[in-house]
Amino acid sequence: MTATVAKPAAERAVAMLVEMSADLRACALLGPGDEVLACSSEAPWAEQVDELWSAAEDARRAPQPPTQVHVGSEGGEVFALRDGGVTAVAVTDRFTLESLMFCDLRAALRELTGSDA
Repeated sequence: MTATVAKPAAERAVAMLVEMSADLRACALLGPGDEVLACSSEAPWAEQVDELWSAAEDARRAPQPPTQVHVGSEGGEVFALRDGGVTAVAVTDRFTLESLMFCDLRAALRELTGSDA
């Protein structure tokens, strides 16, 4: 199922993520077709998120496409979660708690799509 998300709702969800997540550097919500619905800072979100999901699909072992990705490096971390055609992505400081970041991203998606993300 693909969700339809209004941009004002996406902007509120991004503001919520910025407020909730102390280690957050930047975040975005993308809709179907990688349309940027809202973001905390300008970046080539669509291209970068597409590359992230492509890499995750290349690395997967399960028959289904991945629904969440976490990449850590010495400079920071990237988290992405998708559900119902909507992707939430966050760039954070190093050593951000994975479980809390995914919880925040799920809350944002749940707020937007009404699903159990």
